[in-house]
Amino acid sequence: MPAFKPAYLIHGDDHGRVTERRSRLRALAEAEAGPSGVELLEGAACTPEAVVAALSTMTFAIGRRFVIADGVERWKEADAAAVASALASADPDTLTVAFFAREEARNKAPEGLHKAIEAAGGVVAAEQTVKPWELPRWAVAQARALGLELDSQAAKALVAQVGERQQRIVRELEKLALEYGDSARIGSEEIEASCASSAERRVWALADALVAGDAAAASGILLELRDQGERLPGLLYAVVRKLREAVAVSEALAAGQPAAQVKKGLRMAPRMADRLIADVSRRDVDALRGALIAMADLELESRGGGGAALSEDTTAMRAVLTATA
Repeated sequence: MPAFKPAYLIHGDDHGRVTERRSRLRALAEAEAGPSGVELLEGAACTPEAVVAALSTMTFAIGRRFVIADGVERWKEADAAAVASALASADPDTLTVAFFAREEARNKAPEGLHKAIEAAGGVVAAEQTVKPWELPRWAVAQARALGLELDSQAAKALVAQVGERQQRIVRELEKLALEYGDSARIGSEEIEASCASSAERRVWALADALVAGDAAAASGILLELRDQGERLPGLLYAVVRKLREAVAVSEALAAGQPAAQVKKGLRMAPRMADRLIADVSRRDVDALRGALIAMADLELESRGGGGAALSEDTTAMRAVLTATA
């Protein structure tokens, strides 16, 4: 089990992160002491008097006891002084008290509480929101802490991909660390491959199926994407780009370049490069060129340039079958 400090103060204007840390500490506390060993004071119940009473309570329970006070951003300096006295006399070997403050404007944890936590040998941690324009640089620092090397362009791509919520960015970085391993270099291609929405993942799966010539998979994915309301122009951008890449790889292999050399020229994760080369190797250059032409024609028709009499879905399915023939 983790070693607990006698006191904690988690504060800041990143309310989601403060809540997340409260949930994590409460779960650890209940695992250590059981639900009965954790006293929660929140909302209107989070008063200095209630906290002092909780810290002064005598108990015959064996093991560590926890008090969680959530809402101390409403306290004044006089409230902090009363709690500081009780905290100084509490037994650090049997009691842990955690204070949480969701700060905004003038509502902040009093400075006296900061000093009391530090004097008790506790931990004070700030969870502050980062300005949108500072998020890429912040993401680079978070990645470094996880053992990843994230370049600036990849950081910008990550923010654009998953949004500006810091918790979401950290979760995506944690997934990248698990997927690519320690000391991995993460670029924009890895971000696109690993941090996409479910719809985007299905679009790339469609592109992979077209490159591989898998008509059944490509048709099924196309129908799924159309059923959930995806428009053809948005789908075809990624598909055409992937097919162009596949044609270039096929032409290089046909010209006698070793697969290892071709792989080095691909700006994507090694496992993705291996899969692309394997899929391309199963088809000839002309087949892949034909697939690219079929998708380019479909893109033109989807933007009203083809004048086709067939419905959009029928035209798309016909193009997919042509591309995988």
